[in-house]
Amino acid sequence: MILAGVFAVTMAQAQQRMTPELLWKLGRVSAETITPDGKSVIYGVSYPNVEENNSERNLYAIPVAGGQATQLTSTKGGESVVHIDKATGDIVYLHKGQLWQLAGGKGEPKQLTNVEGDLSNVRFSPDGKHLLFSREVEVKKMHSTDLYPELKKSNAYVYDDLNYRHWDTWEDGKFQHIFFASYNNGQLGTPVDLMKGEPFDAPQMPFGGKEDAIWSPDSKAILYVSKKKFGKDYAVSTNTDIYRYDIASGKTTNLTEGNPGYDTHPTYSADGSKLAWLAMDEDGNEADQNELIVLDTKSGKKHNLTKDWDETINGFEWSNDGSKIWFVAPTKGTIQVYEVTLPKNLDKFTAKGIRQVTKGQFDVNGIVGQAGNNLIVSRNDMNHAPELYRLDTKSGQLTQLTKVNDEVYGKLAKSKVEPRITKASDGKDLFSWVIYPPDFDPNKKYPTLLYCQGGPQSALTQFYSMRWNMQLIAAQGYIVVAPNRRGMPGHGEEWNRQISGDWGGQPIRDYLSAIDDVAKESYVDKDRLGAIGASYGGYSVFMLAGLHEGRFKTFIAHDGLFDMRSWYGTTEEMFFANNELKGPYWETKSPQSYKEFNPIEHANKWDTPILIVQGGQDFRVGIEQGLQAFQLAQLKGIKSRLLYLPDENHWVLQPQNAIVWQREFFKWLDETLDKKAN
Repeated sequence: MILAGVFAVTMAQAQQRMTPELLWKLGRVSAETITPDGKSVIYGVSYPNVEENNSERNLYAIPVAGGQATQLTSTKGGESVVHIDKATGDIVYLHKGQLWQLAGGKGEPKQLTNVEGDLSNVRFSPDGKHLLFSREVEVKKMHSTDLYPELKKSNAYVYDDLNYRHWDTWEDGKFQHIFFASYNNGQLGTPVDLMKGEPFDAPQMPFGGKEDAIWSPDSKAILYVSKKKFGKDYAVSTNTDIYRYDIASGKTTNLTEGNPGYDTHPTYSADGSKLAWLAMDEDGNEADQNELIVLDTKSGKKHNLTKDWDETINGFEWSNDGSKIWFVAPTKGTIQVYEVTLPKNLDKFTAKGIRQVTKGQFDVNGIVGQAGNNLIVSRNDMNHAPELYRLDTKSGQLTQLTKVNDEVYGKLAKSKVEPRITKASDGKDLFSWVIYPPDFDPNKKYPTLLYCQGGPQSALTQFYSMRWNMQLIAAQGYIVVAPNRRGMPGHGEEWNRQISGDWGGQPIRDYLSAIDDVAKESYVDKDRLGAIGASYGGYSVFMLAGLHEGRFKTFIAHDGLFDMRSWYGTTEEMFFANNELKGPYWETKSPQSYKEFNPIEHANKWDTPILIVQGGQDFRVGIEQGLQAFQLAQLKGIKSRLLYLPDENHWVLQPQNAIVWQREFFKWLDETLDKKAN
C-alpha cells in the first residue's frame, strides 16, 4: 500500500499542470439539437485562436448511442443549426447572417439566402412556410448626424432619459425587433416587423437570444419576450412579458400581463396543448425565485408547479410526449436535473411530484432534449470543461458522449475538490468547496485563497470558468476556499434573499467564518492568505481590505464596487441597485448600504497589497470604481497595481487579454504570497 501511494504521488507530479495557455486551447462544447430521428446530437465546438485573438466554431454530430463524432462544417466563422428536415435529414444552419444547407446532413454546404442586413435568431415555422428572425431597427434619433444632418462630422449623442447605456453599449436609438417572412427554398418574402415603431427590444438585451422568440406548433402565431418599457421605466423594472402575435390578424396579446416580474423561456408542449415558461413574481428583483408556470392553452388556466418548492430553476425541457418536464436547478453547491410528471388535472399537482434525477459532485448545466428513453445534457465539474452526456432518467446514470478535451485532461494532474461545512457566525451551516493543488501533501503548508463569488446571487457550484478557473488556480500551488455564503441559490429561498440590503453584513461574516475555519488546518499557511473576486466578489475584497484585521496578505479585486454612492450614480440597471441597496442613497431604507457597508468608508484601514482590475467598457461597474480604489492604495503608499483593460466589459472575452489577466493574476500572487516559501 505504501509503494502504491508513492507511485501515485510520483505519477501526479509527472503529469502536466493546467496553465493559462493550455486553458485557452481547450475546445468549448455547446449543444445545438437532437436530430428528428433521435439518433444523433448536433453540437458546436469553439476553439480560441490566441494568435488571431478570436475563436473558430464548427458543427459536429455524434450518435446518441455513443461512438465517433463527425465534423459537419469547416468554413471559417461560427455556425448554428436552424432546422433539420425530418424526411431528408437536410441541415439548415446560420453562417455569417445567411442560411446554408447540408443536403442529407453531409457534403458541401450550399448557400440558401443572400439577404441584405443579415439574419439572426432564425426559426422555421413548423409548416416550413415562414421564418422568424431578429434584426436591429432605428426607432429613435439620438445621434447628432441624425438630428443635424448638415453636421456630418459631428459625433454626439443627446439623451432625455435613463438607460442611455447598457452593459457595454451606448443607446443609439436602434432596437432589436422580431420579424417574420414567407420562405420558399431560400427566397424570403417581404419581412413584417412585429414591433413596428416600438422603442423596445426582442430578444432581450444584452443577452437574449433564440429562446426569446418561438412559433406556435400550428404555425399560426409567434411568441416573443420583451420588456416593453423605455428610459427610466426600463432601467428600474424587470417586468418582461410574453407576447403572442397572431399571423393572420396581426394582433398582439400579452399572455403574462398580470405578473410584474420576469417572464421568460416560453416553450410549447409538442401538441400545443400546454405552454410553459419561467416567471419571477417581484418587479425589480432579478434574483427572485424562478418558478415554472404551465398554461393549459384550451382552458386558459395557469398553474404554478413550483410555488411550494424552495429553490429556483435555471432552465427546462418538455418530454417528447408532453407528459413530463425536466429542469435544472442549483442545489447544495451543484446543479442537478429534476423531473416533473404532469397529472391530467394540474390542479392536483404538488411539490411532492418533483423528483431529483441526478446527484453527484458535478453540474448539469443544460438539457438539450429527449432522445428515446434518455436525455442529452451538458455536464462539467471543477476539473473538466463541459461535455455532452446521455442521461438515463430512471437511474440517473450519466454516460459521456463527446470527448473533445479528454486527451488534454488525460495528461493533467487533477485537483482534489472537497465539500466542507462550517458553522457561520449566526450558527447556520455554511457550505464551501475546498480545492487542493494536484500533488497536495497534508504534511506541507500551502498559501490559501478565499474566492469571493460575484452576482451577488449567482450560484457557486461545480462551475468551469475560462477565467476564474479553480483547476488553474490550484495547479499553481494554491488551496482555494469557495464558500456558498448568504445570497447564493441552492440552499433555500430565505438563504438566497438574505443578502439584499445586507451586502457588507452577514455575507462578509460568512466569508471570514469559512477562511478562519479552513485556516485551522495544519496544511494552511496562515501567513500566506489572500482574498480574490470579481463584481460583488470585488466589492467583497474591497470590504475585506478594511475589515480583515490582518488575516490576509494580499487582495485581487476585479470590477469591484468601491464607493456605493458613485456606483449608484453611474450603473445602468437601476432595478438591481434599488433592490440590493434598498433604494437610492438620498432615501434608502438601508442606510448602512452607503455607510457601514460601503468599502470607501473603511479606506483609512487599508494597509495590504492589492491588485485592481478594471474593464474600460464596463457600464455595470463603471471605471471610476477601480480608479478610486487604485488611487487610494497608491496615495496611502500600499503596494498596488492597476490592470486596465480598455476594450473589455464586465468580463474578459478576448483570448490575449484573458491570458494577460491570468499572467498578471499569478504574477501578483507570486510577488505578495511567495508560494515557494517553506
